[in-house]
Amino acid sequence: MTEQTLTQPAAAAQPDAPAPGQQVQAPGPVPEKPRKSRRPLLRGIARWTAAVLVLAGVGTGTAMGITAMERSEVPGLATESDGRWEYPRLALPALPAGTLRPYTEGNDGEIHHADLRQLLLPAPKGATVDPKLDGGWVGLDTYLAHFHADDRGAVEEALAESALRHVAARGWTTPDGTSTRVYLMRFTSVAFAEAFKDDVLDTGTRGSRLPDGVDGETVDSSLRDARFSYLSLYSFDERKPYGPEQTRWAYIQAGDTLGLVVQSRKGEALAVPFQQTVVLQAQLLG
Repeated sequence: MTEQTLTQPAAAAQPDAPAPGQQVQAPGPVPEKPRKSRRPLLRGIARWTAAVLVLAGVGTGTAMGITAMERSEVPGLATESDGRWEYPRLALPALPAGTLRPYTEGNDGEIHHADLRQLLLPAPKGATVDPKLDGGWVGLDTYLAHFHADDRGAVEEALAESALRHVAARGWTTPDGTSTRVYLMRFTSVAFAEAFKDDVLDTGTRGSRLPDGVDGETVDSSLRDARFSYLSLYSFDERKPYGPEQTRWAYIQAGDTLGLVVQSRKGEALAVPFQQTVVLQAQLLG
């Protein structure tokens, strides 16, 4: 409850003193003024009181709604004015009996026990889902198609060395022409997941693993302020000059799982929906 400030009543107005030499007349009978009805004033007070109570009720209801939100729920971050997409309300899937979520005490291996397909970010409102990337399991060739043809052999070799278990993927296209693909790869341990991530991001002897059609990259610093206690983000933009479309992509290192978010758009891949998509997918993995 906010503290109320008490105001002191105003002092009664004092009559002006007579000027020197001014004759003071004795007060005569004062004619009685007609009494005004207090009903309009009371009605006004009642209306203002009702308005305050309604606003207080709305504020209380909003606060109760926020505080009652389950910890497993992730907000959709939908704001039309700044270019973000309208995602459905997200929630973490149920776990198999006797298992723990990653990054909790007792799950030292940071294992995602939930169905990997249920950890995929859903398509936003108005998007057309790619029937080949509908949120189910995909073959290795589907994931390898993300890379340059000359790099696919090296990536496949790295995956063979990293004990990949399976890959789930979802893709969609929004009305503005932005194409989004999300891949989640689960490995047998955190060590294998990190080893593959380091290999893919390595710019040494095997070269940088660029997306197909991309000839150069720059580090995307727009996600540098995104803070996750147990996750790591590696975000990139296609380096100018690029062709008829631009591509952005980001890797999410999350325990035994590695996520990849890719967005392409004719002209320019917009930063805001890309950042929003990466952050929401990271939250589902965290």
